[in-house]
Amino acid sequence: MAGGQERILRRRIKSIRSTQKITKAMELIAASQIVRAQGRIAAAKPYHQGMSRIVLETALGDPDAAGRLLGTPETIGKVAVLCVVADRGLCGGYNTSVFRATERLLAASDASGVETRLFSVGKKAQGYFRFRGQQVEQSFIGMSERPSFTQARDVAAAVVAPFIDGEVDQVMIVSTRFLSAGNQKVEARQLLPLVDPRGSEQKASHEDELGSRSTAPTDTEVKAGYTEFEPDAAILLETLGPRAAETEVFAALLEASASELTSRQRAMAAATDNAGELIKKYSRIMNRARQDTITTEIMEIVSGAEALRAGADEDEGGLVIETRV
Repeated sequence: MAGGQERILRRRIKSIRSTQKITKAMELIAASQIVRAQGRIAAAKPYHQGMSRIVLETALGDPDAAGRLLGTPETIGKVAVLCVVADRGLCGGYNTSVFRATERLLAASDASGVETRLFSVGKKAQGYFRFRGQQVEQSFIGMSERPSFTQARDVAAAVVAPFIDGEVDQVMIVSTRFLSAGNQKVEARQLLPLVDPRGSEQKASHEDELGSRSTAPTDTEVKAGYTEFEPDAAILLETLGPRAAETEVFAALLEASASELTSRQRAMAAATDNAGELIKKYSRIMNRARQDTITTEIMEIVSGAEALRAGADEDEGGLVIETRV
């Protein structure tokens, strides 16, 4: 019985060691990719800031034309929601946190009588919303770990078209903000109309969400003087609006990618540590079982030896020796 238990524990320890090697490799791979993901975020930041500044300057040139493109709509009847998650799992609570925030947003919209249209990025969203019975109008996969601007343009085109055509009044995006390597935050924010940084309250809330990483230009950052637009500001805004939405989606995908890698690195590090603890636990149990086996075998040997010695003493005691002359 003890020998069978020892074999079972040996196989279990061997299996855990194999799993530990895999989780350690995934941890190292994710850790090496985090630096590159941060580099992509930093590289895209100047373009993002420049686009935001140009849109603001154009909107200030013609406030009437920027009415629907900039700010918050007064009445909302239909909303498009873009949910950004990962294509793979094994990244802790990364996907679950985004799903919960998306469901809260959908539930709040339904409670307010607002019709919602759901779009998703990431393979995990397909299975999740299918299980929940939530219809996804369009889903994008294969871009969560290393998104490109071309992919971000395809995603933006899917959610911008209904807004431009007047089918929805607002476009919301639910994703994970990458604030630092140790701080990521899931948030639902407005994608279209573009957030107006001229409002003091909106500006303060935006800075609170992003901290020192806020990229929205302020009134003081817009150069003073007269700006002449060619063509008219209204025509420029029709072109700049979708382009600005593309940059916002691309920035969200980059930050979501970095957040996913960070979550995966932490999850795999925890899994590696847990595997080590299990190996220690089962090794102690196996050693105890081995000691029990050895003790049992020694007792059997001692008992057999004692039985043989007792039998030999009985033979000597009953021996009859005859002497003949």
